Amino acid sequence: MAEKMEFQSEAKQVLELMINSVYSNPDIFVRELISNASDAIDKLRIESLSRPELAGAAKEGRIDITVDKEARTLTFSDNGIGMNREDLVSFLGTIAKSGTAEFIRAMQEAKGGGADGLIGQFGVGFYSAFIAADKVTVDTMKAGDAKAWKWESTGDGTYTIDDGERTANGSSVTLHIKETEEKKDEEESAGKDYLSEWTLRSIIKEYSDFVTYPIYLSEKGKEKKDDEKEEPVNSMKALWTRPQKDIRDEELNDFYRHISHDWEDPMEHIYYKAEGTSEFRALLFIPNRQPMDLFYQDGRHGVQLYIRRVFIMNDCKELIPQYLRFIKGVVDSEDLSLNVSREMLQQDKMTAQIKSSLTKKILDTLAKMKKDDNEKYAKFWQTFGVVLKEGIISDLRRREELIRLCVFEGSDGKKTSVEDYIINMPAGQDKIYYITGSSLSNLQNSPKLEAFKKRGVNVLLLSDPVDEIWVNHALKYDKYDFVSVSAEDVKLPEDAEKKEEKNDGEVEKSGLAKKIKEALGSLVEDVKISGRLVDSPVCFVQKGEVISPQMRNFFKSMGQEVPEEKRVMEINPDNALIKRIASESEKEDFKAEEWSSLLYGLASIADGEPVADGRKFTELVGRLLEK
Repeated sequence: MAEKMEFQSEAKQVLELMINSVYSNPDIFVRELISNASDAIDKLRIESLSRPELAGAAKEGRIDITVDKEARTLTFSDNGIGMNREDLVSFLGTIAKSGTAEFIRAMQEAKGGGADGLIGQFGVGFYSAFIAADKVTVDTMKAGDAKAWKWESTGDGTYTIDDGERTANGSSVTLHIKETEEKKDEEESAGKDYLSEWTLRSIIKEYSDFVTYPIYLSEKGKEKKDDEKEEPVNSMKALWTRPQKDIRDEELNDFYRHISHDWEDPMEHIYYKAEGTSEFRALLFIPNRQPMDLFYQDGRHGVQLYIRRVFIMNDCKELIPQYLRFIKGVVDSEDLSLNVSREMLQQDKMTAQIKSSLTKKILDTLAKMKKDDNEKYAKFWQTFGVVLKEGIISDLRRREELIRLCVFEGSDGKKTSVEDYIINMPAGQDKIYYITGSSLSNLQNSPKLEAFKKRGVNVLLLSDPVDEIWVNHALKYDKYDFVSVSAEDVKLPEDAEKKEEKNDGEVEKSGLAKKIKEALGSLVEDVKISGRLVDSPVCFVQKGEVISPQMRNFFKSMGQEVPEEKRVMEINPDNALIKRIASESEKEDFKAEEWSSLLYGLASIADGEPVADGRKFTELVGRLLEK
């Protein structure tokens, strides 16, 4: 006669929370029951080490999932430690050992991600079975015992314990799948049928592919062909658990394609085993090409998180910084804190430690690649350099380390690192000079570089949108200040200035600068005689905070406020056109407005900007050329 007992908790309230609040994805129950089966096999193997009489029971572990479509049941069986009557009462009959009120409160907090590690504290994963089932039956026999027990509940606050039917150690958990009109509509709309072999295979591959023991899936009443071999659904190929020296490159490439769905081999792989205060393993990859969603705010970024080989989540952003979001791979740890549904990672000290360790390992790998394999690193930088530079803004602790990994275009036509730039500085230079803009070709031909080129001073050409942001955060590297050659008060190295020949002062005496300023009015902050121009007649420099026109337009398009632009026009006193205009400016019929508009347009074009009114500017140029 079955003995009817009550759960040691308000089970109805708890199960309602489990079904409606805790789990965001109903598929999770498959993962939880497979994890329980795997744990039971592990426990038996450990127990057999101290109890030799269990050695026979601790044979090769396996997990069987059986579908019975006619009876609408789904059974998860293992040959693990099993349970006796006391275990059933303790583990399945006591939902919250720490007290009903505390457990209910923790469950409700976990809904918002506030509870820390409730799975480990309360062992509620088994009850996720009631998401899909209206009745759950457990048939079990503990290893070393001769008696089987059956536990059964409909989740109504009670359960029964009776004699079981198993003849060998282990447990069989049978779910009587719900069959209501509401459920049918749900399954049809969501495309989920938990009695479908295809559905179960896809869930197992996603959540339990790397479980240590083979998982076999079968359908009751379905005959097998004579030549049909029994094949496990899961691959069990958790490469990160094997010693690195035993893993072949072909295996790594296959594994990368399996987890990333990429058709190419990775550029680089990173194997990491951490021991000590935070123990975890990681197998990470640098792809050969940019993922399509690399710059999407809602893109799928982050690594796959596993706890003891059991899949927890995709795209775990908490373990990898945003500027390394191109990294693919897996992290497996037993120490991380999860919320009650094991679908959300808690932010705690351990999470921060793992993130820090992974970041250091990745950056060390990139530094080694940069040192040992220039060709591979050049490809990496071309593919992901613009993303890596975001870290200079966000990761203050590793700012200089990230700057050392950067590869810059120089005004001398060569690529350079900041370290090589400093080594190759001419005598008297004590600053790192740079220029920003939207086009590398425009920067290479910028008139603002002329004096620097003439004096052999290299200038970093920063053409990525992120450059203008990071260079205003990282104001210096080591003891060297970053200085924009677009700034109004930029000074050349002292030795170079001493060698500079002074012009004859004709333009300055003519007062041309003052006349142009009066003609342009509020369009410019000031007009000055230039010391940086060599060949070009005119250019714009910036007063105050250096923000390029392209960046101003970007901020405005995003609805951001931009500081008032303070442009200063510089004219080249040695340029033939400027000299001619200066000469003309001393005549009574000098048309200051026309000549000033011409120079303003030339300066805009030199900056890579369109003139305000192309047709009007063209007519102006034609008219002045006729004269």
